[in-house]
Amino acid sequence: QVQLVESGGGLVQPGGSLRLSCAASGRIFSIYIMGWYRQAPGNQRELVATINIGGVTNYADSVKGRFTISRDNAKNAVYLQMNSLKPEDTAVYYCNSVLRSSDSGPPYTRWGQGTQVTVSS
Repeated sequence: QVQLVESGGGLVQPGGSLRLSCAASGRIFSIYIMGWYRQAPGNQRELVATINIGGVTNYADSVKGRFTISRDNAKNAVYLQMNSLKPEDTAVYYCNSVLRSSDSGPPYTRWGQGTQVTVSS
């Protein structure tokens, strides 16, 4: 089984920065897409940013220019640098990956357990 473990959440003041990390472990053949999603209380889970194996990125309009996603393929890790944080960024942030565990197996999705990000003065 493949597991995703997130770290880096916490409490930060408006205008501050945080860096989230997520590392995948287990039987991994290839990870095609890694990304971050978030869910605030009472809201649906929404995409924050994704990055594919070639390094092509995609961002939600609400975070463009403030957040940067990156990945380290050698470490099966993805990162989210969050700058100029706003109270509306408060949510549980989930790491996501689309991967294959063997060259003959189908791709599937894995989620991390989530890490809380709270932006408040």
